[in-house]
Amino acid sequence: MAMPKQKDYYELLGVSRDASAEEIRKAYLKLAHKYHPDKTGGDKAAEEKLKEINQAYDTLKNSDKRAKYDQFGHMGDQFGGAGGPGGFGGFGFGGGAGGFEAPFDDFFDVLFGQSRGGRGRRAAARPGNDLEYRLTVSLREAAMGTKRTFKFARREVCGDCKGTGAQAGTQPQSCADCSGTGQIRRAQGFFSISQTCPRCRGTGRIIQKPCTRCSGSGRYRAERELSVDLPAGIDTGSRLRLSGEGEPGEIGGPRGDLYIFVEVETDEIFEREGNDIICEMPISFPQAILGDKVRVPTLTGEADLKIPPGTQSGTLFRLRGMGIKDLRGYHKGDQIVRVQVETPTKLSREQRELIERFQEISNEKSYPLYHRFIEKVKKSLGG
Repeated sequence: MAMPKQKDYYELLGVSRDASAEEIRKAYLKLAHKYHPDKTGGDKAAEEKLKEINQAYDTLKNSDKRAKYDQFGHMGDQFGGAGGPGGFGGFGFGGGAGGFEAPFDDFFDVLFGQSRGGRGRRAAARPGNDLEYRLTVSLREAAMGTKRTFKFARREVCGDCKGTGAQAGTQPQSCADCSGTGQIRRAQGFFSISQTCPRCRGTGRIIQKPCTRCSGSGRYRAERELSVDLPAGIDTGSRLRLSGEGEPGEIGGPRGDLYIFVEVETDEIFEREGNDIICEMPISFPQAILGDKVRVPTLTGEADLKIPPGTQSGTLFRLRGMGIKDLRGYHKGDQIVRVQVETPTKLSREQRELIERFQEISNEKSYPLYHRFIEKVKKSLGG
């Protein structure tokens, strides 16, 4: 019976053959986290995938093994290219005959958040959760930049128990089930996997007398007020990171971060398009015919705009440098004014007579666009 074809190690990790050692390491850690039994609930297909990923990384992380693999492919295993008996070694995942070599140095450091070691290893510090806050600003605030003060809720370390969760005068005890590591090792086939301790829920500690203020959690919910400077040019979807303003960590871990997501309100006058702003302004029938100088609104006040005689509805005028500043500070956008000629709907008797007289004395020169269009229509119809 034909042997199943072995998968290419680079394809298994999803990297190119010229990938750097760091790129290979990051790819492995991402996949190992995805297919780890703690995440997959012991799924057999995931276990097989994890075996393949570990074997691929064990080879490619070592420059000598990688060179042999690049030259000989999987045949390099016979020359000690991928661990196993007679290979370059590693740590047996599960130990004993029949196990496979797993790169535990990286595996434990990232997946379990703890360094290698034997029994008695303490539960690792864990950073606090990141938080999100959505901040709504006006278009003018986004264009000019502003300082905003806002309030949000987050968990704080309990002052009564100093975050231990235990009543004053008492201390949490080391969990007997996991020896304070927060993890329990279980054999599953030829795997030996680490799972979160169900008794202490990964903390490595048991609280006999919980703090009455925080009910043993070591945390309580509180409101915090912060001020943030929003740079000029910020737009909907922009994200600001306030380091260390998230929730407190566990077992001495650092605080998480606070991410502010900005949303710019719709403006009644202006529409943003990149760093340009568009303003649609109505002008009268006589202004469009005779021309005029009008005042148009801007982000900072008003500006003069010259309307030339014979201006058509929909004509665009550009006010240079009166738009929104680029977020990186390279340049400033423009303001575009789109004029709309307003046709009168209610005419007095005198106005109607004047318009009718105007129509009587008009000719092709009065409406060149209309007459050119009529000529095109006649030509297309063969007239």
